Amino acid sequence: MDKNRQQPVLGILAGGGPLPGKIAEAAKKKGYSIFIVAFKDFAEPHIVSSWPHEYVRLAAAGHILNTLRQNNCKELVLIGPVKRPSFFDLRPDPEGVRILGKIGKALFAGDDGLLASLVRVLNEEGFTVRGAHEFLQPVYEGILGDVIPDKLALQDIAKGIKINKVIGELDIGQACIVQNELVIAVEAMEGTDAMLKRAKDCQQPGLGGILIKQVKPNQERKADMPTIGPKTVYNAHYSGLRGIAFEAEGTLLIHKDEMVAIANQKGLFLLSYNPVTFEQKYLRKEN
Repeated sequence: MDKNRQQPVLGILAGGGPLPGKIAEAAKKKGYSIFIVAFKDFAEPHIVSSWPHEYVRLAAAGHILNTLRQNNCKELVLIGPVKRPSFFDLRPDPEGVRILGKIGKALFAGDDGLLASLVRVLNEEGFTVRGAHEFLQPVYEGILGDVIPDKLALQDIAKGIKINKVIGELDIGQACIVQNELVIAVEAMEGTDAMLKRAKDCQQPGLGGILIKQVKPNQERKADMPTIGPKTVYNAHYSGLRGIAFEAEGTLLIHKDEMVAIANQKGLFLLSYNPVTFEQKYLRKEN
């Protein structure tokens, strides 16, 4: 092996939450060096501080690109939530104006259009954008934990899969809550945790609802993958839900073992499913 050969450097464009750190840890094990561009007001200091990093304003595209190039980043991962600023709050630098021109109308579109355009522009700028799921261990189909969903829960999940397909095609959200085949809530730009809090007052008497979360049909999988973690499980329990279902190999799990332990303790099931084969596997066995 050539001792002078440099390790590949993975640039992580980091929003909030713990996933930027998880990606950095996983990429290091794969032989990458790490550099994090931490978005001001979003990236969490205790997550990025142990890695080479620099804080950059979200719309300072010139600064971002120069920083990535100066640190020899060839491959990029976009990870962690950021709140989309209004057009008047962007204040792009000169290079940012050029990048915004390349993004064009997608800047005002839904998340799918914007993220797809952002990935395209970064590729045109000479970077290779990788998906977070390429570094993190995939979640395979099946039940996680000790709690088993009953037939009514499976029927609710089947309905939720159909609802998510519709709202996903319209680029509205990635999740919904179904109780006794009644749609209690759908996710929009407020995010899953806010939807769960809203759903607490919407549920009917009887068995609790189910959170169903999956990838949008036309989603750019190199950004904004569905994500759940211990906080999701706590919020689901607080809102009176009895289970969480999510797309297998299409969902990022934060602190998986902790999630399963909390779900077991609170009596919630966790089910990872394939949206294409779900009904055939779980609801048509008797036919």
